Formats: sequence, C-alpha cells, structure tokens
Amino acid sequence: MESVITLLRDSGAMLEGHFLLSSGRHSDRYFQCAKLLQYPDRAASALAGVAEKIKLDIQAGKVEIDAIVGPAMGGIVVAYELGRQLGLPAFFTERDDTGTMVLRRGFEVPPGQKILITEDVVTTGKSYGECAAALENLGARITALACLVDRRQTDVTIPWLFYPACGVHAANWEADSCELCKKGVPFVKPGSRKV
Repeated sequence: MESVITLLRDSGAMLEGHFLLSSGRHSDRYFQCAKLLQYPDRAASALAGVAEKIKLDIQAGKVEIDAIVGPAMGGIVVAYELGRQLGLPAFFTERDDTGTMVLRRGFEVPPGQKILITEDVVTTGKSYGECAAALENLGARITALACLVDRRQTDVTIPWLFYPACGVHAANWEADSCELCKKGVPFVKPGSRKV
C-alpha cells in the first residue's frame, strides 16, 4: 500500500504556494483531495488504513457506527469509499440556499443513529462541525470523525474518536497575520465554499 502522502503528491493533490482557505485563513499548502479521489484505486488505498483501524475499534467495542456522512463537497467521496470498505450506508449533508448545512435528497437519520463524519481535509473543523450540528438536530449521535488529511493547528480539538489517513504540517494564518501577505505574495482561492 502506498503512503497517503505519496498518493497525494502523485495525484497532484498537494499544492504549494499562497492559498486562501475556505475557513478564511491563509496557508502555504493546499490539499485538493479531489485530484486523488478521482481515482477509485487510489481512494481505496488511501483510506484502507483508516477503514482497518475503524473495523478494529468496532470489534473491540470502542466505537459504534450505523452510517457514514460527509459534508459536501469534500466529504462525499471519502464517505462513499469508507462506506464501501466498512459495509455501511454512506450519504452527505449539503448547504441549502441560505448556506446552512442540511440533510436533503430523501436521506434520513433516525433518532439515536450513530454517525461517522468524513472529510477530505480537517483544518479548523468548521465543515464537520456544521455537518454534526445538522445531524444532531435530527437526533443522530456523532461517534467519530475520519479524514484523508489532518492539517489542524494544535488549538483545534475534536470531540470524538478521530481517524486521519495522514497528518501534514502546513502553515495556517489568520488573514491579518499572514506571512505570505506581508511579503506581497498574491493568493489564490481554490476551495468551493464562499468565505
């Protein structure tokens, strides 16, 4: 099995430069995981270790999962692939016309259903937090979070079991303290969420 970092690089998914992230923060690296996830074999390989850890924790009674949900866009393919490997239903939340994360398209979450949330990249926790809130409002219970890339700063904590495929250090600044802005380096915004 190839390492996740190798898969990210070989897929052109790990970019370097000056980026405006969906969170509004700035960074010197951007992870366009869709470049990796477009290849089913690479997606399967990148998430195999995560699926194996989750299976072991389910067998050991450390976590219960009834379904897997990823916030659109980044979490959809990750949810599908982990659902395939774990034999669990996988679906997604998405933003409505007001920008609020909701469950639509006829997907249902019965009260008490235990959910694993998936993401492509975890930075500030905004997307998975909005996804969790939408699901909890319907009575679901979030039990774990999984992702391809964990690029969090130390001040971002996750309240559930956490299953990252890899952890990568990437600079992460508030816009007004960005080192690259201070040097006059122009940024690009490759993400899909409006800041």
